[in-house]
Amino acid sequence: MSNVTLACIQMNSGPKIDENLTNAAVLIKNAAKEGAEFIFTPENTDFTRQSAALTLETALPADKHPGVPLFSMLAKELKVWLLIGSMKIKVSETKAANRSFLFSDKGQLMATYDKIHMFDVDLANGESYRDSAWCEAGSQAVIANTPWKKLGMTICYDLRFPHLYRTLAQKGAEIMAVPSAFAATTGKDHWETLLRARAIETGSFVVAPAQVGEHEGKRQTHGHSMIIGPWGNILAEADGQKSGFITHRVDLLKTTKARAAIPSLQHDRNYDFLVPKG
Repeated sequence: MSNVTLACIQMNSGPKIDENLTNAAVLIKNAAKEGAEFIFTPENTDFTRQSAALTLETALPADKHPGVPLFSMLAKELKVWLLIGSMKIKVSETKAANRSFLFSDKGQLMATYDKIHMFDVDLANGESYRDSAWCEAGSQAVIANTPWKKLGMTICYDLRFPHLYRTLAQKGAEIMAVPSAFAATTGKDHWETLLRARAIETGSFVVAPAQVGEHEGKRQTHGHSMIIGPWGNILAEADGQKSGFITHRVDLLKTTKARAAIPSLQHDRNYDFLVPKG
């Protein structure tokens, strides 16, 4: 199958898991009603807290997290493939994984991915982020099979590491998932540019559902969920104001055409470094 209708869910997740899951379910159902066959939700689908301590206090183990059975049931009920951008899964007393979940249209859990790169940043406006204070970094890149093309699974800050996407593409991924809660401060300048660059560099479709608006602790996220084609063209975009969803029907054969036109994935060369002395 080369054609599929993709959907990005845009959310404004708060501190309460049940409320966020309910909101996500409504948006997923509405997207499915509009014909979406493969639906993507953002990072922090289950909740957003303002500190590492509160994040760890709220996070739940996978076998006790209500999102896992809920989204499995929804995927089966709606007969859609469902990528849950991330939920916080407690893996020890001091750490949680920031984990993506991929469900098939039969409700089967097909793959999970734990965010590899930690957003430990002090921004110029005084905002400070420390993923590593609560998050157990992943160590394994993940490519998942779907009925359409292979899916490369990434999360938010991974977007700034182009080698990850290059290796995913070289190993067969033609759709890149980038569920995010991108900071508004950097998002206005970097979000679109980075997403389009990853699409162009890899000749892949990029699907980037995002958090939007103000969250607990007055944190602001950028929104602007996007579906981008393998030539770098924006196919669909949400605004930066409110929750909702976008859809677009894509022809996945365009990845083959883009990679044939610019076959850079096949042109890697080894090289040495010449470092000036002194």
